[in-house]
Amino acid sequence: MACYDRVRHTFSEGRLESLVAARLAPGADKVAIDQRIWDLFGERWAVMFTDLSGFSRRVAEFGIVHFLQVIYESERLLVPVIEDHDGILLKVEGDSMLVVFRRPAKAVACAFAMQTLLEGYNRGKDPSEQVLLCVGVGYGDVLRIGDHDVFGAQVNAASKLGEDAAKAGEILVTDAVEEELRRTKGLRFVPVDAKPPGAKAAFRVEAARATARRGARGRARP
Repeated sequence: MACYDRVRHTFSEGRLESLVAARLAPGADKVAIDQRIWDLFGERWAVMFTDLSGFSRRVAEFGIVHFLQVIYESERLLVPVIEDHDGILLKVEGDSMLVVFRRPAKAVACAFAMQTLLEGYNRGKDPSEQVLLCVGVGYGDVLRIGDHDVFGAQVNAASKLGEDAAKAGEILVTDAVEEELRRTKGLRFVPVDAKPPGAKAAFRVEAARATARRGARGRARP
């Protein structure tokens, strides 16, 4: 069994498990062990979670084969976009993807590229065949465990924004992302009511030119 466990787990996972086990021991110096864990696995990343809007309802309505079709299409379309923006796809679970980027600017640029691609893909398609994407992005110190997973406050916040708060076509980001990118030309950050655990605030990020077009259309109405 011990041999099987060593094969089953990666080196990183094994190191983490041994440190967590040591932390559980009576009289353990938890502060020192926590520092060792952060020294080994702590890194700063932008974290993206994606989710497909209305997915559960469509699975119930159209069945599991439709589920597989939409999953296939979303990955076929979006994974190349992630790669083009230097993202690392860590995990796919159902209709959700977990992706990390070294810089929040890359994560947000990737999110816009995804939404733009899907806008064109969905045009003229039956609603049941459309791929409707929700995106949440956080940025900060995380524990990265090999190429499988990340843990941290900003990970939790991005997950809540992408999987629970964002609507189809939206890109929601934490205050940490907004702070890094607020001076970026062409972007506009709109505060939203959603305040996920692990973040002080959340924002909907929009392309400034798109916002300007909406304003011009509004002024043109009688």
